[in-house]
Amino acid sequence: MIEVRNINKSFDDQQILHDISVGFEQGKTNLIIGKSGSGKTVLLKCIVGLLGVDSGDIFYSGQCFTTMGNKKKKQMRQKFGMLFQGAALFDSLSVEENVRFKLDMFTTMSNAEKKERVNFCLTRVNLEGKNKLYPSELSGGMKKRVAIARAIVLNPRYLFCDEPNSGLDPQTAIMIDKLIKDITDDFNMTTIVNTHDLNSVMEIGEKVVFIHEGRKWWEGINKEVFDTQNRELNDFVFATRLVKQIRNTDESR
Repeated sequence: MIEVRNINKSFDDQQILHDISVGFEQGKTNLIIGKSGSGKTVLLKCIVGLLGVDSGDIFYSGQCFTTMGNKKKKQMRQKFGMLFQGAALFDSLSVEENVRFKLDMFTTMSNAEKKERVNFCLTRVNLEGKNKLYPSELSGGMKKRVAIARAIVLNPRYLFCDEPNSGLDPQTAIMIDKLIKDITDDFNMTTIVNTHDLNSVMEIGEKVVFIHEGRKWWEGINKEVFDTQNRELNDFVFATRLVKQIRNTDESR
């Protein structure tokens, strides 16, 4: 479990996060939603330690990450899996080398052990036998699956996904959502997904946190999102669905 307690974050004289407290549950896909500029990306970066906080604390399974020294934070980060918005693969490395990267950096496994682990992860994301391909030879969905394989290669306890469906067609986005959910269940991870995609909310949102103007405005489960009296959440849902309808209409022409 990840607990965020009374987090505040400012840049210069502009406060971005206002006293946010929320828990993210183990073995579940926890979604952070909100419009652009709401602070959800800043919140995710604070949780993983890419940004420091002005005040408040972040706990991983009861351990205070905020006050850890650099050595302990480095050890904790080895339990993190990260799926970045653009996949962030190394263009000059093959699929196998991309997935193996963390094993080379953080483990003392033999080459045979690394090979076995890489193949296991690639099979898990339905990319068996694609080891020697390069990112330029992959579709957008395949790149995301390679990135997921890399994210789970160290068998993490915590998985963080930043807009995993960005740039994907609806069918591929559904596949990525299902993969994230299945992996969360299989490895009993605490997964946090930062997303605009309402399909993701409905498909895998076992817990949903809505951020509005830097504040935790609503939290619940996916089935409650469309049946709430929260005006700001309703406005966000309506605007998001309208934009999607317009895009779908444009694409069908």
